[in-house]
Amino acid sequence: MENKGMAEQKKNLSSFIQEIKEIILSSRANAVRSVDFCRVQMYWQMGKRIFEEEQQGKERADYGSYLIKNLAKEIQPEFGSGFSYRQLAFCRQFYKTYPIMNAVRSQLNWTQYRLLIQIDNEDKRSYYEHEAVNNCWTARELERQVNSSLYERLLLSNDKGSVLAVARKERITQ
Repeated sequence: MENKGMAEQKKNLSSFIQEIKEIILSSRANAVRSVDFCRVQMYWQMGKRIFEEEQQGKERADYGSYLIKNLAKEIQPEFGSGFSYRQLAFCRQFYKTYPIMNAVRSQLNWTQYRLLIQIDNEDKRSYYEHEAVNNCWTARELERQVNSSLYERLLLSNDKGSVLAVARKERITQ
């Protein structure tokens, strides 16, 4: 009888420990996502301010690249390479592409948005954004799908299910 009780206690303890590990891992994942989204929000706000400063109420900016170059020169030494001219230009483009903050999805990180804002076609960008969120694509997976022209292949295909199955690695191409 005693061995049976000990076995049950070990099983309960093992289950308890596994549950605690899952809580820790889940919390860590949520923390990373939260930090990623705070970073996305920061870049959006910076892009908005850069855009507003450039425009000064005008339809076209007079000194856009000059403004960003000077801003990068001032803030990069203090805050690091994440605030280079190129990065600040991405911030501006990000705001221009997503001018409504509520349209920015918390499930996507900055690397994914940098890929998305480089897609000129709004329908195509929207498709990849939607698929990245629905399929929990990493930035690398999103880049792979964009580079493999998934959107274009779907538009041209008569068998969209097969194209999607290959894209989702459910089927191997021959």
